[in-house]
Amino acid sequence: MGYYAYMLRCADGTIYSGYTTDLERRTAVHNSGMGAKYTRSRLPVSLAYYEVFSTKQEAMKREAAFKKLSRAQKIALIQKSGLHSW
Repeated sequence: MGYYAYMLRCADGTIYSGYTTDLERRTAVHNSGMGAKYTRSRLPVSLAYYEVFSTKQEAMKREAAFKKLSRAQKIALIQKSGLHSW
């Protein structure tokens, strides 16, 4: 089983960070309005970036690092990955 640290692009253009074991399911939960309180009023969300880790602790540590990045740094990371155009 893998663990993921991820960033979502919210409908209002903001970026949400989290961690999970299932990216597809977690994104669906966010879009159902049952995810994080932050994303509930910013639907729909789309997966913008993710990294894979072997342990929950590593994923949580990377999520915390995402939250410390500036918006410009987050966007640069997302654009570099090619997963999502900004």
